[in-house]
Amino acid sequence: MYPPRSQKRNAQKKGRRKRKLRAWGLLNLSLIAMIAIVLLLMNQEKDLTPSSTASSPASNVSDGESTKVPSESTELTSTEEEPELVEVTEEPSEEPSEKQSMVEQQPEVEQPDYTAPSKEHDSTQGSVDTQGKTQEAKGGNSAPPSDSSHTEDDKTDSGQKLTFHFAGDMIFSGKVEERLMKEGYSYPFEHLGDLFLKDDLTFANLETPVTTGGVGALDKQFVFKSSPEALVAIEQAGIDAVSLANNHILDQGVTGLLDTLKYLDNSGIEYAGAGKNAEEAYAPKYFSRKGVTIAFVSATRVAPVTSWFAGKSTPGVAQAYDSALVIESVAEARKNADIVIVMAHWGKERATVLEAHQTTLAHSFIDAGADLVIGGHPHVLQGLEQYKGKWIAYSTGNFIFTKSTTEATWKTAVFEATCTKKGQCDMKLIPFHAEIGQPVPMLAADGEKLMKEVQNISVGNVTISKDGTVKSGL
Repeated sequence: MYPPRSQKRNAQKKGRRKRKLRAWGLLNLSLIAMIAIVLLLMNQEKDLTPSSTASSPASNVSDGESTKVPSESTELTSTEEEPELVEVTEEPSEEPSEKQSMVEQQPEVEQPDYTAPSKEHDSTQGSVDTQGKTQEAKGGNSAPPSDSSHTEDDKTDSGQKLTFHFAGDMIFSGKVEERLMKEGYSYPFEHLGDLFLKDDLTFANLETPVTTGGVGALDKQFVFKSSPEALVAIEQAGIDAVSLANNHILDQGVTGLLDTLKYLDNSGIEYAGAGKNAEEAYAPKYFSRKGVTIAFVSATRVAPVTSWFAGKSTPGVAQAYDSALVIESVAEARKNADIVIVMAHWGKERATVLEAHQTTLAHSFIDAGADLVIGGHPHVLQGLEQYKGKWIAYSTGNFIFTKSTTEATWKTAVFEATCTKKGQCDMKLIPFHAEIGQPVPMLAADGEKLMKEVQNISVGNVTISKDGTVKSGL
C-alpha cells in the first residue's frame, strides 16, 4: 500500500529543508575558514615587517671593547642595555626601514619664555664661604680665567678646602612626571635639605632633554622628554652644573637638544658634554670658588647612533669611543684650572662589574690631568678606585628616576668630595633609597649595609666606613 500523497509532499519538504540546512552549514563553515585564513595571513605579514624597537632597540649592542669610531650609518658597539623599567615612559615606536639621521640640520629654536628665580643664600654679596653659594660665585664659563696659567708651583696649599657633591641620573618624564604633577617639581629634593646649597659645587647627570617640542627618536626603546619647570626646581635645590653627555639627551632630536641648551642658559645651570657643535660639546666649563679654579669636562661612551656625535657644525654630544678629543680637553683644562673634574657616561646597565673600557678611560683621563672622575649610566652603584692618588667613582646610580625590577637600582648615594687647591680629594658617600622621582635618606642600618656592598665591589684596597668615609691603602 502506497502512502498518501500528502505524506510524500511532507517527506519531500523535509528533504529539501535538510539539504538547505546542510548547504547553509557548509557555507558558514566555508566563511569561517576563509576568515581564519585571512587572519592567519595578516599575522604572518605583520611578523614579516621590521620588528619594533621594543624587541630590538637600536642602542642594544655587542660587548666589543674597540674604541674605533664606527661609520656614520652604523650603530655603536658598546654594552648598553635599555633599563628594564616597571613602567615604560613612552610606548616604543617601530623602527623605520632606514634610520633617519637626527642631526641633518639645525632647526631654529624659540627663546624660552621663562627665567628661573635666583637662589637666595645667607652669604654676603661678593664673598663665598662654606655656609653657602653666592650669586657671584654661582656661574661658570667656557673660557678659562684671564689669569689661567696654572703650574704645580702656583698651586700652593693655603689650607682652603672645597666641597663638591655628585648625584646620579635625573629624568622628569613618565611616572616621575606623573608624581611631580601631583606633588610639585620640588618633590624630588624634599629630603635633601640644604645639602646642595651649602657646598661649593653640585653636579648631576641630566638624562633627558628639556623641551616642549621635538620629535621622539625612532631608533631607541625608551624616549624621555621633560618639562622646563624641572630646571627651576633643580636650580633652587642647589645643583650648579649638569652633564649632558649621555644616551638620552637627543631623545627629542636636535630641536630637543637645542631647547635644552636654551633653557639651561636661561636658568643659570651650567652644563658640559653637549653643544651646538663639537667645539662647544668638548669644551671644559670653568668655575671660580674661593680663589680656586675648577674645570668640568663631560663625555659619553654610550650612544644609539653615530649621528648623535657633535660635529664641526652639527649639534650633539662629546663622545669617548675615540677618546682623543676628550683627553685633549682634559689636558687643556689641566693647564687652566687648579682642580679638574671629568664626568663620564659608560659601562653596562644594571651591572656592578666594570667593563674594561671604564677602567681604561678613567686612567687615561687621570693621566691627562683629571683630579676626579665620576661615572654614570649603569643605574646601579659601582665601586671606587684610587689611581695615582686620584679618586674614580665608576657609577653614581640613579638619583631622580623611575623604579625598575632590579633591586640594585633602588639604592643610590650622593658622592661628596672635599678637595684642596692641589686637587687632593677625600671621598664620602651619603646613602639614599631611589624611590620614584625622589631620593630618600637610608636608615643607619641600611646605609651601613650599602657601604659594605660598595666596598666589596671597589678596586684595590678601598675601605668604606659606616659613615661613608672612603679610604685607600694604596
